[in-house]
Amino acid sequence: MAIVCFVPFLMMILNATRSNAEILTGFTLIPGTSLIQNYETMMQYINIWSGFKNSLIVSVLVTVLSGYFSALTAYGFAFYTFKGKNFLFVFMLVMMMVPGQLGLIGFYELCKNLGILDTFIPLIVPTVASPFVVFFLRQYIQTTLHPSLIEASRIDGASEFKIFHTIAIPIMMPAIATMSIFTFIGSWNNYITPLVVLFSPEKFTLPVLMGFLKGSQVAQNLGSLYLGIAISVVPIMVAFLFLSKYIVNSISAGSIKE
Repeated sequence: MAIVCFVPFLMMILNATRSNAEILTGFTLIPGTSLIQNYETMMQYINIWSGFKNSLIVSVLVTVLSGYFSALTAYGFAFYTFKGKNFLFVFMLVMMMVPGQLGLIGFYELCKNLGILDTFIPLIVPTVASPFVVFFLRQYIQTTLHPSLIEASRIDGASEFKIFHTIAIPIMMPAIATMSIFTFIGSWNNYITPLVVLFSPEKFTLPVLMGFLKGSQVAQNLGSLYLGIAISVVPIMVAFLFLSKYIVNSISAGSIKE
């Protein structure tokens, strides 16, 4: 199964080094010699590194902010009692079922009235409030963090934020890392929102640039197209490479009792 999953990536990398004529003749395991030519052709139409930088800035900020504030919200739902707690949690679950595309027109008008169109703010701030991440982290922390540990910390004189940062966050790290992978990938692959709110080419994210690449004359050069796609998936592969172990830890948490 690992080999089957790896084959499309191998084809993409090898085709990025081959000319258009070589790709049309069929797939082989022998790399081509047109990598530099494909890169120069691609750069004539789009500045892929500018889009790479923009996507990286947005995705990293979204991942960090979403992970922290979702953990803070999940901790509050799990261990604090306040009026409207159950209603707010149910309302949050309902929001998980509403497709984001339904509010796209209203979201555009809101950004227009706030004067934040053609900036990264609409791509970062709204995604910090992630109902699914909050739900996942709440369920996780309820099974891994015993309330007596929090009570003992309060007796020792620790403040609420110190308890959250020194006790809750380390225990929640496997779940936060798991959600961070999916948050990063979702933000990196986000196409529709940047397409709607960004107008300046120098601010375009990588998915938007790849969309223009597919619609330009460079699409006739399949090697350049494959090269652009290969560059765009590198961060996702790196994220899985370094954070995949946390997925296993998160899934297996609570399955073994001492």
